[in-house]
Amino acid sequence: MTEGLIVSSYTPLLAILCPATASILILLSSKRPNVRESWTIIAGILQFSLIASMIPTVLDKKVVQCLLFPQTMLEGIAFGFKVDAFGLIFALTASFLWILVSFYSIGYMRALKEHAQTRYYFCFAIAIFGAIGVAMSANLLSMFIFFEILTVSTYPLVIHDQTPEALSAGRKYFAYLLTAGVFLLFAIMMTYYLTGTTDFTGGGIKALAELGSAHKTALIILFFCFLLGFMKAAWMPFHSWLPTAMIAPTPVSALLHAVAVVKAGVFGIVRIVCYIYGVDLMASLGLGLALACIAGFTMIVANLFAIAQDNLKRRLAYSTINQLSYIILGAALLTSNGIRGAMIHIPFHGFMKITLFLCAGAIMVVTGKKNISEMGGVGKTMPVTMLAFTITAFGMCGIPPACGFISKWFLCLGTLQAHEIVFLFVLLIASLLDVVYFFPIIHTAFFKQPEGEVKEMEVKEAPLFMLIPLSITAIFSVLFLLDFILGLNVISMYFYRLVEVALGNVV
Repeated sequence: MTEGLIVSSYTPLLAILCPATASILILLSSKRPNVRESWTIIAGILQFSLIASMIPTVLDKKVVQCLLFPQTMLEGIAFGFKVDAFGLIFALTASFLWILVSFYSIGYMRALKEHAQTRYYFCFAIAIFGAIGVAMSANLLSMFIFFEILTVSTYPLVIHDQTPEALSAGRKYFAYLLTAGVFLLFAIMMTYYLTGTTDFTGGGIKALAELGSAHKTALIILFFCFLLGFMKAAWMPFHSWLPTAMIAPTPVSALLHAVAVVKAGVFGIVRIVCYIYGVDLMASLGLGLALACIAGFTMIVANLFAIAQDNLKRRLAYSTINQLSYIILGAALLTSNGIRGAMIHIPFHGFMKITLFLCAGAIMVVTGKKNISEMGGVGKTMPVTMLAFTITAFGMCGIPPACGFISKWFLCLGTLQAHEIVFLFVLLIASLLDVVYFFPIIHTAFFKQPEGEVKEMEVKEAPLFMLIPLSITAIFSVLFLLDFILGLNVISMYFYRLVEVALGNVV
């Protein structure tokens, strides 16, 4: 449960500056679309390269650190970045998917001739700036600042259409997430008051653990303040902002669900469980069981809501709420396999869910259809898109050939390791409900005829700028599984080992 050696480097700062610099260049290139979009792509590739360059150091069980302000007004709190294995997993996922979503956005925004494209790309870059900042934050204070940057920058994306419905969704989005920010700030202040630090520490802050018996009630209340602070994780009943935000353009939905916002929420919860409280303190306070109950409730109820949705994006939104709670449940189990499954599911869900949303956007652009009941025959007219959708939908259900099988396998092992058979049944029931709402989409697309007059169907896929990114994410979803099962050590050499290094620091 040691943190490993500290390596000072400016690489985290340079990685953070990529989207920040791109945002300025995007504004300056507002009248030259090709140049504007090129800045987005260049920044994405450069950022991912910088983040990936830290893999060997972190795999060597070292932590890459860059403190911008080692001394602040508050003693014991620095402002800067600290890249450990768990943070690097999130940063790699978000930065890589930003590149693909950027290409997809070009095809999507141009095909629909969307307005305010400069504002869109600017806010997208700032959102990634916030997400990567969350991933690489050295402590709770740094994380809070980037959390709020993420909230503010995604608001214009949610209200992009500027319709009354979009503006209403934006107000709801802000109401939930800014309120969450108040709880998070309060929890951070209380943590500092109790311990004199807000640093992330493998196994939890020792000073907090020492308060366990004397301040049990205070620590329980503090934990639930943290939990309310991470409403971005969309756990029930604080979830309704997420389906409402589906009024946003599809690439924004992909950003919310797979790349940045909700992932930052569950990332934060895992950070609190493993790096602030620690497994032992969580167990002694009974907080693991309480968190597991919240996650289990959310998984089942969100799936029931998903089954009732006809709008494809709203069904996927409730699916996201369900899948996020898989991650929360894994952390709540407080076992090595449970936490392993939680950490692995963050990138795996990212690749699978972004594929599903990109497919939904492609269908909408080509056919104009948003409701599942209208999608009869889409599988024949858009075979590549629906094949990618089918593969990743299987993965979300925990069925090969996509990688969701691996994370769900470890989560199930985690329940057995924790001797919590009830939560094993919750996992299995939730996965069965995944099948109930995903398989009808596939059946409608491939085996139902279009409504109205049936015409000869011609293959018509989305533009290549959209088709290639969704194909790549689907392929990676399969490769993750094949690499793990066959022991090819192509991806696992750099990814699964990161999970093991992170796990070694917390359990």
